[in-house]
Amino acid sequence: MTAQPAGYWPDNSNDDAESFKKLKLNNGKNYQVWIDYADSLINVTMAVAGTERPKRPLLNVSLNLSDVFEDQMYVGFTASTGQLVESHKILAWSFSNTNFSLSEKLITNGLPSFVLPRTPFFKSKWFIAGATVGSFFVVVSCVLFSLFLIKRRRRIARERAEMEDWELEYWPHRVTYQEIEAATKGFSEENVIGIGGNGKVYKGVLAGGAEIAVKCISHENEGMRAFLAEIATLGRLKHRNLVALRGWCKREKGTFMLMYDYMENGSLDKRIFECDEIKMLSCEERIRILKDVASGVSYLHEGWEKKVLHRDIKASNVLLDKDMNGRLGDFGLARMHSHGQVASTTRVVGTVGYLAPEVITTGRASAQTDVFGFGILVLEVMCGRRPIEAGKPNLVEMVSQMMGAGKLLDALDERLRMKGGFNEEEVERVMQLGMLCAFPDPSARPTMRQVVKVLEGRTEAFECETEDMDAYLLQKSKDMWSNYSQSFSSSSFAIHPTFKDIKQSLSSSMSISWSDTTMVGR
Repeated sequence: MTAQPAGYWPDNSNDDAESFKKLKLNNGKNYQVWIDYADSLINVTMAVAGTERPKRPLLNVSLNLSDVFEDQMYVGFTASTGQLVESHKILAWSFSNTNFSLSEKLITNGLPSFVLPRTPFFKSKWFIAGATVGSFFVVVSCVLFSLFLIKRRRRIARERAEMEDWELEYWPHRVTYQEIEAATKGFSEENVIGIGGNGKVYKGVLAGGAEIAVKCISHENEGMRAFLAEIATLGRLKHRNLVALRGWCKREKGTFMLMYDYMENGSLDKRIFECDEIKMLSCEERIRILKDVASGVSYLHEGWEKKVLHRDIKASNVLLDKDMNGRLGDFGLARMHSHGQVASTTRVVGTVGYLAPEVITTGRASAQTDVFGFGILVLEVMCGRRPIEAGKPNLVEMVSQMMGAGKLLDALDERLRMKGGFNEEEVERVMQLGMLCAFPDPSARPTMRQVVKVLEGRTEAFECETEDMDAYLLQKSKDMWSNYSQSFSSSSFAIHPTFKDIKQSLSSSMSISWSDTTMVGR
């Protein structure tokens, strides 16, 4: 038994195994086979129908059939399909026992083709199955996404329906509790950077790397009032010398949080009273920070569409960023009203030592009461002394006496005087300006716009005829305080009201509540 794979050797090949062309018998193509028997040799050759007969036969077998041949015989065909289901067809054939070239006369053109047409990809069973499954998932995904949108819309509608009016107004500034909780590491005690009148202040880091400060507001009514004051003012104001409010959060009824930009260098209060000589601010740095605060207060009074009264300007509410720029913060007592109108509030609020005399008598705040608070801030920063200290004359009275005696520089922070190296004229001008701002008569105080011009060294601030601003301020401060002291020599309250004076003044006419720092009354 001899067998060979179906195929042929092309005539121009090297008759090696690599040049052999295999043919697949069940692909539907038509093939031509030549079988020659002579001299006890059988040659079998095959090729694709219509091509010339290869010279080299596929099979060359020695076989003696003399015992098989008879004078008359029948010739036929047989085939086996094996394991496949096949259909074998004879399209044309020739037989001769004398003429081997008879096969060349066979007509092999125009024979029927049995090659199965290729099924287009989009009609294949795999494509149909994939498209069916994919369509199912798309439909399911669309249904689920639609349900999610419907639920989300209903949840937002329900939340907004449950919101108070102020929440709807300041909705764009709202942040999630989860975001704040993650930033502060679950409000860890290690992240506490301060404790204010209404709660703790935490440092946090947002997912993007930005550092923030988070103030938690207590549940009391005054805490709610402070919270609304902050988002009503800082939520709208944008100025380089105001602490930026990033957003607010209401976890549940009565629990509020405010998120600000983090101020790397803490409060001005700590840099004045709670630092060593290495970190102590120089005269130049203190004056520059005061200029920053003055610019911020001037913007509150005149630079926005409404007038904003801070009502609690003091060193602990001035924060320092990474570049030591001063920024006014804590707008918990702030109020705003239209320009040209008078503030409607009659509540006595503020910090003892910074309250203007007219606030005690009328309870009404104005731009001039903020100027008074800024004046006390100037004296506090330059003198390195609290406005009111036990067993000592109040700060304004002390500076007034030294100014009257011509020794204004003696009121400067002793640490700065010992260190030296400052501009005496500039320091005197700033302290004289502080005394003008802290003058008891509100009509005699300068505006914050004038204050900014004086701090910038611009002589047109008070429209004085002389260009010597220092001399003009010194004389004006001396004259005003000298005349006032003579008229009210028996009343320290009129110059700078103390906590005792405020309590006595209000106890007969108002219901008040206070702490050691802040007083609130009606």
